[in-house]
Amino acid sequence: MIRFILKRILLLIPVIIGVSFIVFALLEAAPGDVADAIIARAGEVTAEDIEAIRAAHNLDRSMFYRYGVYMLNLIQGDLGISDITGLSVWNTFMQRLPNTLLLSFSALIIGMAVAVPMGIIAARNAGKLSDNFASIFTLVGMSMPVFWIGLILIQVFSGNLGILPVAGFDHGWRSLILPAICSGLSLTASTARQTRSSMLEVLKSDYLRTARAKGTSEDMVIRKHALSNAWIPIITAAGSSLCAQLAGSVVVESVFAWPGIGRLAAEAVFARDTTTVMGTIILTTVLYVLVQLLVDVLYAFIDPRIKSQYMNTSKKKKKTGMEKEAAAA
Repeated sequence: MIRFILKRILLLIPVIIGVSFIVFALLEAAPGDVADAIIARAGEVTAEDIEAIRAAHNLDRSMFYRYGVYMLNLIQGDLGISDITGLSVWNTFMQRLPNTLLLSFSALIIGMAVAVPMGIIAARNAGKLSDNFASIFTLVGMSMPVFWIGLILIQVFSGNLGILPVAGFDHGWRSLILPAICSGLSLTASTARQTRSSMLEVLKSDYLRTARAKGTSEDMVIRKHALSNAWIPIITAAGSSLCAQLAGSVVVESVFAWPGIGRLAAEAVFARDTTTVMGTIILTTVLYVLVQLLVDVLYAFIDPRIKSQYMNTSKKKKKTGMEKEAAAA
């Protein structure tokens, strides 16, 4: 298990290099640069000032040179200083991260609380009215754009009813309700669909027929036997949705003016703040990989067969090493 975790962490290195280079190249290909943003803020500047600004940000050098300088600083643990605000990218990211985590985990709790029971009910009543309702709900939820759901929620609960704040972070837990529901709806749709398909497959298993034949109640059969063997696909769907919440939070956070890392990235892109964009995306990539790693580790605790595979792989490698040492002796 430890070997597996270390291997996944080491895979972060090529992932970060690939992601950072693609983002850097896309920002380079986009019209304008950070110098244009600084000049626009400064107002009237001379040609000498423009040259000095470009030289200060190495914009008179090639893209590969600037990328190499950035990666050299990154290796040393320096994410740089924002080109626009002059603040540390690391400090700014860490200030925004708790807000995004709060929103993402709130959406996950809402999604799982609704999706798992809905998927179980749909699977137990396959082909009936409740199953058809769940199927329609999941299809509608997966097809509606998140920003459109957010605007509808704002119109209904803030505009018409006036019971919840429109946006921002100034009203405590009430500010969290609408963005959490908006994010949770898309998660609910995908997870409910996965739960239904997983439960349908498990409910056809022979060991469930045996459990029923022994007189076990239907609720116990579903809760103890069926659901415990259907958790792997459900957790996979929930983990992927949580990663999507972390990496794609820019839409929800922009609609609700939520001060998270998604909105930070959007503001940095509009301001042509390359350093902040690079730092935010690299750190979000690390979070994405760590969440996927956590999901893989959870598999071993839920399914003993997966844990035994990790243990057997480690034992086989040790045995092979001992055999080679014995042959050499």
